[in-house]
Amino acid sequence: MKKIVISTGGGDAPGLNAVIYAVVHACYRKGWEVYGSRNGYAGFMDIDEMVRLLPRDVAGIYSTGGTILGSTNKGDPFARPVQNLAGEIQIIDVSDKIMRNFNRMGFDCHIAIGGDGSLDIAHRFALKGMPVIGVPKTIDNDLEQTDRTFGFDTAVSTATDALDKLHSTAKSHRRVMVVEVMGRDSGWIALYSGISGGADVILIPEIPFDMEEVCEKIADNELQDKHYSIVVVAEGAGTVEGQTFNKGRGELGRTELILGGVGEYVAGEVRRRTDKDTRSLVLGHLQRGGSPTTFDRLLALRFGAAAVRLVEERVFDHMVALKNSIMVPVPIADAIKTRKKVDLTSDKIMTARDIGICLGDKDPDREGY
Repeated sequence: MKKIVISTGGGDAPGLNAVIYAVVHACYRKGWEVYGSRNGYAGFMDIDEMVRLLPRDVAGIYSTGGTILGSTNKGDPFARPVQNLAGEIQIIDVSDKIMRNFNRMGFDCHIAIGGDGSLDIAHRFALKGMPVIGVPKTIDNDLEQTDRTFGFDTAVSTATDALDKLHSTAKSHRRVMVVEVMGRDSGWIALYSGISGGADVILIPEIPFDMEEVCEKIADNELQDKHYSIVVVAEGAGTVEGQTFNKGRGELGRTELILGGVGEYVAGEVRRRTDKDTRSLVLGHLQRGGSPTTFDRLLALRFGAAAVRLVEERVFDHMVALKNSIMVPVPIADAIKTRKKVDLTSDKIMTARDIGICLGDKDPDREGY
């Protein structure tokens, strides 16, 4: 008899429930017990937040968005913010307590579902002796060592659907519509949705953008008797002058910058430089919601089932990865070492340029367009 615990950490993504479904069913067939830790590591701190999961508890959840276990992106057990009696914020390490509770509850393995931040925490617990298997989750598709992460395809589909709708209103009013999408420091969502959604301009973090080039593309549209434009901007995009955009610092106990604002900046510059009626739209958390696409649903189910196989093989401190269409284990340390960036020599970048999409830089073939 094995006793497994699952946790979901970081931002939510379509497909989380499908992973949980697959783990529960795969374990049940082996006669293993499965528990879920609510809201990240809360179940390891409070027994009331630890819930037994049986097949009847996960019936039909593979098609629903979100996570039945809840999630958090501010629950790092190695640096937990706590307010003392004086009202001051102190950062404490509760990882030893979690290790004691993990062992006291009799768990044999922890399946941690998350992005680079959550997997980094899982790896640190592995170094303390916790048997851990990682499952890659992020809509940003920026985890190294796996060809895809679940949630990405759904986010791209949501963004593409929004672009399809914006074409009609932009055309009706002869407007420039600037759409800011998620992705952190990688431009995967912007590039995939921008190409698929017929954008005129795609701005990604990997290519610093020049507003002169952006406005020249909009002017080219006017010359071609196209009096509207669609601009897709990744939230982490920056200018050739080195300017980046954020909305401030994170919440209690967090120090990282929250990206955002580049869409409004680009819209303002287009309005000022071209005198075109320009509006901006931030898709934000819409990209995280809704049912997973068929691709994400199947990928998440495969990840969950593969994670249970790794438990059986005792391949710990590894993450399940999709490599050349098959599931393979990779060390978590390798998976979180760097974030995966868009390859500027890829066929997708070449496709964008070949069909006349401006990427915010000087395109040597533009004169022939």
